[in-house]
Amino acid sequence: MASQPLSARQRLIQAALELFTAQGVSGTTTRQIAEKAAVNEVTLFRNFGNKHGLLLAVLEESAAFINLGESLVQRANPPGDVYQALKDYASASLHALERVPDLVRSVVGEADQFPAENRRALGRGLTEANRYVAQYLATVIQQGDLNTYLPAEKLASLLNGMILGYAVIEFTSEFHQLWESRDDFLENLVELFLHGTMSPAIKLAHNSLEIREIPQDVADIPAVLVHEILRQARKSGIQDYAIAYVLFAAGLSATEIVNLQRNHQIYDSHGHFLQITIPGFVRQVPVNQWILGKRYGSYTDNPLTKWLKSRKDNHAAMFINATGEPLSESEVLTCWQACTQALLTPQGQPPQIDQAKHTWRVEMLMRGMSLENLSIITACDRTQLQPYAHRAKEKAALEQATRLDQKPV
Repeated sequence: MASQPLSARQRLIQAALELFTAQGVSGTTTRQIAEKAAVNEVTLFRNFGNKHGLLLAVLEESAAFINLGESLVQRANPPGDVYQALKDYASASLHALERVPDLVRSVVGEADQFPAENRRALGRGLTEANRYVAQYLATVIQQGDLNTYLPAEKLASLLNGMILGYAVIEFTSEFHQLWESRDDFLENLVELFLHGTMSPAIKLAHNSLEIREIPQDVADIPAVLVHEILRQARKSGIQDYAIAYVLFAAGLSATEIVNLQRNHQIYDSHGHFLQITIPGFVRQVPVNQWILGKRYGSYTDNPLTKWLKSRKDNHAAMFINATGEPLSESEVLTCWQACTQALLTPQGQPPQIDQAKHTWRVEMLMRGMSLENLSIITACDRTQLQPYAHRAKEKAALEQATRLDQKPV
């Protein structure tokens, strides 16, 4: 079926967009627009009043800007990943603006020349565009996917204001160092937007699970040393081997290990998972078969499953001491010291138990896990995980440099 011809109004909007983009609003006349659209100027004035009225229609109705808000609203039902939905919306909005940078410059630079009625109309247009984002946020707030102390309308205004501010800065200035890249801006924008608007009560509940400081330097352990620790753990005993395995295969802390119960594991031939239960919060983490390039059994037959199958007692705790009581954190640390005896890191220091967690997180990112998914598994926010992302990129760069050195020029 042949497509319907564009109406005079649609042709005028398309012609205006092309001319405004190419030569600016001030540099474009109504006669040029009418000629390009193959209509007379009377038709332009009858439809839009004047050139600035046409500009408002371009901003409201151009294909470069429509459907962004509607598509965001649709992502609220069913609810999904709020972080990714907002990042996609911000990215699509910037992409639309980046297709018409000269138009954005003209609107910003010439706004004071617009008649008052057109400035008011432009404001109403921006408010209408904001309505879709507010509708999406109101839905996810009602569903419990976002907890905030600000109303949805204010949140939407903040988000759109920051997106537009980024575009204005990018299109009107050069050589600034406000952000590393467009993606860097998007990630930090959504991270700040989500976590900066969480209510104090929600923040307190989240942080009460465990006091988490952002590490300045991620001290992961080299693969050769990790495998040596696991080798010594195996010689130390079946439970020590299981503990060391869980440290490196699931990235747990000593606190999380002592709280594990025997019924907190789920496994079959397709996967092995541990349920981490801390008062007020429950999450699951995978237990990896592969640790830094070496496989340690399978999902159903590994150091942890072998330890539990060897147990003759009925105690609920996953790890117990010689008296049959649940292992304490100090006893887990003693186990670690036995597994790392006489070993030193490249910095010349004995390996610390928290370095196992650092190693696991970096390895997950190296394998391709996103920061968002790692945030879900670890219950850390993206800001806390940024140092691990930097370390993963650093290791990837070193690996690439090594591969290049092995290729003849």
